Amino acid sequence: MTAFTITRRRLMQSAMIGLVCHRAWAGSRCGEPQTPDNNQPLGPFNAASTAEEVTAGLDLTGKTALVTGCSSGLGLETMRVLALRGAHVIGTARTQEKANDACQTVSGKTTPISLELTEFDSIRECASIVKSFDTPIDILVCNAGVMAIKELRIVNGVEMQFAVNHLGHFMLVNLLTDTVTRAKNGRIVILSSCAHHGAAPHGIDFDNLDGSKSYSPWDAYRRSKLANGLHAMELARRLKSTSATANAVHPGTIKTDLWRHLDRPAPDGKMNKSIPQGAATQCYVGAHPIPAGISGQYFADCNPVIANPIMYDKKMAKRLWVISEELCT
Repeated sequence: MTAFTITRRRLMQSAMIGLVCHRAWAGSRCGEPQTPDNNQPLGPFNAASTAEEVTAGLDLTGKTALVTGCSSGLGLETMRVLALRGAHVIGTARTQEKANDACQTVSGKTTPISLELTEFDSIRECASIVKSFDTPIDILVCNAGVMAIKELRIVNGVEMQFAVNHLGHFMLVNLLTDTVTRAKNGRIVILSSCAHHGAAPHGIDFDNLDGSKSYSPWDAYRRSKLANGLHAMELARRLKSTSATANAVHPGTIKTDLWRHLDRPAPDGKMNKSIPQGAATQCYVGAHPIPAGISGQYFADCNPVIANPIMYDKKMAKRLWVISEELCT
């Protein structure tokens, strides 16, 4: 094999990876401005706002927050800013060591807990520890996630991105819902993505949750993010008789460890926010007074925006809920 052949092959592989990345976001409206939902209260912040800016002047003393995926990126910044404003933040990471290290970098009151979203026993243990504190959870941010895993991996009977991004958080939220509803205005913030647009028009492939019929890294990611949105919408309906809210959030396209499964570094040209800007929307929805009464909505750029109609499909959301419950037993 000649050096030219090797170089040519690598160039072709690089080009294909770039094409896959482009197609992953093409048509998903990730690069376009989000359309505000004028039927909801809009705030003064935008895509350029940072987590510190949207929480400026807020006193979260006495409130308790839980942030999954606190070891880096948006989770770490969200934990840092909520603690900065006085909240006691429970930060979870895949290992106790990672959670400890992250919490030690943050000023304010934090509690590290290990949470491996692929392991039901770990989720139950985390929820049990949180409940043992006997304090309401005012802000629950489902931030952790994985993206574009190249090879099919099966976890708890389903494809790994669905397992981590949706199913693990679904189980955690269900175990902690009563703790959130004990708060005066408990808020559940579930990270979705503009990539959910790419899951339309078919939505969740209920007959292929394990990827055995077909598997595409980006299609699986899109559907997991649609599942996050559907989860938030159905959860909001189930919380109507309480003072708690549930919303889905698109943080933006940010260079974080989420891109670690790609064969090459995250494409800088596709990034549209810094980490402080990316954490802003979840901090806004979780802590700011303006969205306090908003539930069952999709947020981006620190405001409620219009999601793809498929995210509002009640029948699909209810089916996802029932199947998720079955998978968690």
